[in-house]
Amino acid sequence: MKQTRIQAVLFDFDGTLTRPGALDFAVIREELNCPADTPVLEFIEALPDDTARSAAYAALDRFELDGAAGSGPNTGAEEILRFIRARGLLTGIVTRNQHACVIRAIENFTGVQVSDFDVIISRDDPAAPKPSPEGILLAARRLGVRPENVLVVGDFLFDIEAGNAAGAVTVFLQNPAAAETAAAESDFTIDTLSALEGIVRLLTPLPAGKFPADLLGEYLNAFDFEDPSVLLRPRIGEDTAAVDVSGEEVLILKSDPITFATDAVGHYAVLVNANDIATSGAVPRWFLTTLLFPPRTTPAGAFQVMRDLEAVCRRWGITLCGGHTEITDAVTRPVVNGMLAGTVKRADLIDKAAMRPGDRVLLTKGIAVEGTSIIAREFRDQLLEKGVPAEEIDRCSDFLSRISVLDEARIAAKCPGTSAMHDVTEGGVASALEELSIAGGHRIRVFVENIPVFPQTMAMCRLFDIHPLGLIGSGSLLICCREENVKDLIGEIFRAGVAVTMIGEVREAGTGIEALQEGQPAAWPRFEVDEITRLF
Repeated sequence: MKQTRIQAVLFDFDGTLTRPGALDFAVIREELNCPADTPVLEFIEALPDDTARSAAYAALDRFELDGAAGSGPNTGAEEILRFIRARGLLTGIVTRNQHACVIRAIENFTGVQVSDFDVIISRDDPAAPKPSPEGILLAARRLGVRPENVLVVGDFLFDIEAGNAAGAVTVFLQNPAAAETAAAESDFTIDTLSALEGIVRLLTPLPAGKFPADLLGEYLNAFDFEDPSVLLRPRIGEDTAAVDVSGEEVLILKSDPITFATDAVGHYAVLVNANDIATSGAVPRWFLTTLLFPPRTTPAGAFQVMRDLEAVCRRWGITLCGGHTEITDAVTRPVVNGMLAGTVKRADLIDKAAMRPGDRVLLTKGIAVEGTSIIAREFRDQLLEKGVPAEEIDRCSDFLSRISVLDEARIAAKCPGTSAMHDVTEGGVASALEELSIAGGHRIRVFVENIPVFPQTMAMCRLFDIHPLGLIGSGSLLICCREENVKDLIGEIFRAGVAVTMIGEVREAGTGIEALQEGQPAAWPRFEVDEITRLF
C-alpha cells in the first residue's frame, strides 16, 4: 500500500461513472480508419497534418456528444458519490473525453450535478491524457492535495497507469471489456462501484475510541491460527486469550513498548520482546499487544501494523493471541506495547547469575543495528540533505531485517558453556554491558577496539553528532561463555551466517565496566537516555 489516508477521489468517466460501453469506439474507429490496436487520441495526434487532425477531432467530438446524450449513470455511481461527499472527501473526474461530453452525460444523472465535482480534467485541459500522470497531478494541484492522498478509480489500464505514475492509490473497476492486466497493477480491484465504499472507509481517518468492531472482526477472521495450545483466539467480544501450558516447565514473560519507530513498528514490537525471551534460553510462544493510534489514523494504517505483527510472528513461529486496539489523542504516533510469553525446561533456563570470572564476552553482528535502521527510515530527508546517497540510506533501512537475535540465541542456549545472554536495546551496547554486569554480579572488562561498528552507523552518528555506543541496538546479542567452550560456540554462530566478535571477559565479583583501548585504560561512556532521543 502506497499511502493509508486519502483526501480526494478521482474517477474515470466513460465506463466508470457511466455505463460500460456507453460509447462504442468501434464506430468512430471505422469512421477514422483507426486500427483496433491503436488508441483513438494517439491515432489522431499521429495524423500527418493539422487539417486531418482537426477533422478527426471534430468527428470524435460529435461521436462523444451523441454517446453522452444516450448514456446513463453506472450502477451504484450516484450512491457512491453521495457516500464520498458525506465523508467530507473531495471528488473529481479525469477523463480522455472532451469537457462538453462530461457535462452532457451528467445531465442524465438524477441525483448528481456538475457542481458536485470539485474538479473535472478533460482532454481540453493543458495536460497530456492518460496514461500520462499529468491529468492526475493537475487535478491534485487544483484540489490542493498531495497526489499520494488521492484515490484514482477507473475501468481501463490507462487509468491505473496514470494513477500509479502520479503516486496515487489506484482502484481497478473490473468491467468485462477492461484490460486484464490492470487488476494486477492496481492497489485494489472491485467488481462494482458499491464495493468502493469499503475501500474509502479503509482509507479515511477513524474517530477516537475503540476500533470499529465490524472492520476489526472482518480482519481478525482472516487470521489463520494453527497453534493448538491457543484455546481462546482473538475475536470480537473476546477480551482475553487462553493458552494451554500443560507439559511446560517454566513460563517466561516479557513486556516492552515501541515508541521510537513509526515505520515497521509492528516488526520491532515482536522482535524486541522475542529477543528478551530468547536470552533466557526460552522459545517465544504467545504474543499479546496493545495498539494505540493517534487521531486521523485510517483503518488501512492500523491494519498495516497488524499485518506487520502477524507476519513477523508467523516468521518466528510465534502465535499472535490478541490484545486491544484504540484511537486516542494520548499519542501523536503509533505506540505498540507488546507482551510475549515463552517456555523453557527448568534445566535449560539461563540465569545471568551463572556468570563466572574468566567467561568470555561475545557480541553478535555489530552495534546499533536498530538505531541505524531507525535513522535511515525516520530521517531520510535529512540524510539526503547531508549528502548521503539514496542507495546507502536504503541499505541502512534494510538493517531492520537484522534486529532479531533468535537464531544466535538458540545456538548459544544449546551450548553447555553459555552462562548468560543479554540483548542490546535502549542505551546501546554501553548500557547493555552495564546491565549485564549488574544482573550477573560481576565486573566486565571490555576491549573497546574489538567492538564492531558498521561503517554506515559510524557515518550517520558523525552526521548527527551522536555516539554509536549509546544508540539503540536491538539485533546485537551479548553472550557470556566459559573459556573452554567459546571456540566451539563462535564456530557454530559463524556457520549460521551470523558475525560474532569477542569483545571482553568477565572479571571479579562486583559491578561496573573496565574499558581498555589498545591495552590502556579508557573512559567508558554512560548515557542517561538513548542517543536516538536526541534526534526525536
